[in-house]
Amino acid sequence: MNADPAVVTVWSDIGCPWATLALHTLRARARERGQRLFVDHRAFPLELFNRRPTPKAILDAEVAVIGSHRPELGWAPWVAAEATYPVTTLPAMEAVQAAKDLAVGGLTGSDELDAALRRAFYTEGRCISLHPVILDVAEGCPHVDADALAAALAEGAGRAAVYQQWKVAAGPAVQGSPHLFTAGGYAAHNPGVDYHWTAGPGFGFPRLESYRTEWTETLLDTLAAGQPAASGHGGPAASGHGGPAASGHGGPAASGHGGPAVAGRTVAAPQDERRPSTS
Repeated sequence: MNADPAVVTVWSDIGCPWATLALHTLRARARERGQRLFVDHRAFPLELFNRRPTPKAILDAEVAVIGSHRPELGWAPWVAAEATYPVTTLPAMEAVQAAKDLAVGGLTGSDELDAALRRAFYTEGRCISLHPVILDVAEGCPHVDADALAAALAEGAGRAAVYQQWKVAAGPAVQGSPHLFTAGGYAAHNPGVDYHWTAGPGFGFPRLESYRTEWTETLLDTLAAGQPAASGHGGPAASGHGGPAASGHGGPAASGHGGPAVAGRTVAAPQDERRPSTS
């Protein structure tokens, strides 16, 4: 994780609706508190764990249940042609990693780009698999130098970081997407969520029993107790430009969510868990 106590490290996939819910909730509460938020994004690439694209039917079901429960997200059903649906989120996650470079945007720009790419996918129905779409989204991020990002991506920036993070995420410390850590001891996997599938994904429906937001207060208090964030365009250091997280930070967080889809996509089981298969 990022060693700066003022930074939250978030492991997630941009294509994970539960991670997008967590980040939206955290960002919104930080704004309400007037607290500056620094997020160090780490990739939990579901398609690499599961050796396939995340099935659209499962994402559609999750988006519907989350979006109806939390309309403030502003999500919309995918109405564009299915041929334009993102088959991969790796290019988008690589761009978020590349944006951590201070010459591109630093942690502030990286988090802006992450939020904008999620909005482009879940709200605007854009194909964030495409390089031109990613750069167009970056143009709208005040703290991202889109030209510098384009040059960095052309040289492969971000790809090695995503693959390195994938290896780390396969270890015991990271339970799935999303998993949040701070150097101050906070650790939570899919915080606030109580849900389950009525049957396995692809056979039943996700049922969101409740979503509690008190976790944001605990996390933001932990961050506020950390040392003051470094001033400047990029915020705190990006800890090795997306390098490996420290394993064993407090051990894995107890999920307690009871649902099959809170922690990673599994390869073989009909339950589509956001967690690599252990079989």
